[in-house]
Amino acid sequence: MRLIPSLILSCVLLSLATLARADMYTDVNRLIQAGNWPQALEQVQLRLKTAPTDPQMRLLLSRIQDGQGQTDAALDTLQALTQNFPELPEPHNNLAALLVRQNRYAEALTALEAAIQARPDYAIALENLGDVHAALAREAYAKALKAGPAQTRVQNKHLTLDQMLKNTTP
Repeated sequence: MRLIPSLILSCVLLSLATLARADMYTDVNRLIQAGNWPQALEQVQLRLKTAPTDPQMRLLLSRIQDGQGQTDAALDTLQALTQNFPELPEPHNNLAALLVRQNRYAEALTALEAAIQARPDYAIALENLGDVHAALAREAYAKALKAGPAQTRVQNKHLTLDQMLKNTTP
């Protein structure tokens, strides 16, 4: 008979721990959105001391690093995450976003394909994949214009993609 109250107590404590962890992620997200990088980083580092492999907290760390202008550190964090947790699509997608900002489209394609392989219905990664293909097409049309500048058809395609990509940038 004593086993049941102990079991109930264990379930309640586990639920409270889960809620506390969920609040921790919410708190860090709020700090990130407010641009409060030092406090967000402090919270992330506290969590990673006790759970160094926590993928969600490491993903948040990469956002903080990027927000603080530490793009190389954010890239390293995301690359490590994709190696440790290849089944998670978000690190692949976020890695691709950083690579696109550096015009590293081929690497971004690889990362997005991994994100989509991990989760075929991941709408954000699918949209990003379309944007990367459009950026690559725009680059190809720009090269075609250099080779033959009087090509109206190519100019129109290049301008259309240029305008489309400008409208997708937040």
